Amino acid sequence: MNTGRQPVGIAQTWPAPAKLNLFLHITGRRNDGYHLLQTAIQFVDICDLLNFRIRDDGVIRCVNSDRSISSDSDLAVQAARLLQDACSMGYGADIHLEKVIPKGSGLGGGSSDAATVLLALNKLWNCGLDRRRLEKLGSQLGADVPVFIRGKASWVEGVGEPLHAVNLPEAWYVIVYPGVHLDTRQMFADPSLQRDCAPVLFRDFSLREAGNVFEPIARRHAQVERAWQWLSQHLQVRLTGSGSCLFACGRSRSQVEEIAADCPSDFTVFVAKGMNHSPACSISQYN
Repeated sequence: MNTGRQPVGIAQTWPAPAKLNLFLHITGRRNDGYHLLQTAIQFVDICDLLNFRIRDDGVIRCVNSDRSISSDSDLAVQAARLLQDACSMGYGADIHLEKVIPKGSGLGGGSSDAATVLLALNKLWNCGLDRRRLEKLGSQLGADVPVFIRGKASWVEGVGEPLHAVNLPEAWYVIVYPGVHLDTRQMFADPSLQRDCAPVLFRDFSLREAGNVFEPIARRHAQVERAWQWLSQHLQVRLTGSGSCLFACGRSRSQVEEIAADCPSDFTVFVAKGMNHSPACSISQYN
């Protein structure tokens, strides 16, 4: 639905936050090969930034600060075109994407970028799609995209749905990127991957006790293992997603800042605050 307001020339900057999988279990596999997951997802205040300027000629252009991502493979571009087709939209957009979230790190940067594009252009183009429709569109781009569109920390089961909003402690984290890009498909295909975890109830969830089934596979990579050994000297370590970022939950901001200051120079380290609500959704039409 188009409200008639002309958006051409409007420019806005929107955030795309990273996420952490506080744990990740695989409880089985469907007949079609899809893995059945259990995970708790929380956002953190590490954000890519996307600037949108609306065009009247239908052209979608994206300048991505990560030059290794081609336009055709950029999820931000794919999301814009998907929404454009779904709404028979004549408007286009110039998108400038400033990457902060490392590619292939398990922090969900590509999925978050796609979700922010759908949220932002739905508003800027006056499409009028509701959240459920946007989530359905987003699921075509990746299993994590709907949780970024929903914008709430979530308990996730199955193949990415249903999503159950949860309140988690908004703790301080130290996050370490070892500089290794782990391929998600290869991680899921690894024959040693545990696929028979016992289901966990949210009321029984404990960050200290729950783990991530991809950790033993990720730690075969020398850089990941070295980062793991360094961070584990300070706090309990977890892997997010299928890697390669590691994270640890601290008692305070000052504690994780002190740990981060000691990080080896060949790793990238972040100090981040957990968030139960996405800042992208705070400026969408749903809030």
